[in-house]
Amino acid sequence: MSSKKIHEDDQWNAGDLGCGELVMVLRTRLRAMPGKVLKVIALDPGAPSDIPAYCQMTGHQLLKSSQECCAYWIRAKKE
Repeated sequence: MSSKKIHEDDQWNAGDLGCGELVMVLRTRLRAMPGKVLKVIALDPGAPSDIPAYCQMTGHQLLKSSQECCAYWIRAKKE
């Protein structure tokens, strides 16, 4: 994934929410912003595998991730 700075339209700090809660809230947030970019901060140890898998299964685009700062930039699919 690119190291280029990505403009995010919104940001959400999920803290240490686990997979189930993380995905439910992420789903709601992304549905509310079709075509826009959401930066997610997720500290749960499963997030590095859960978030890319969720994006792949749902059609959202994971633009960039940073393991150092636990951040993920996701472009919500257009409805």
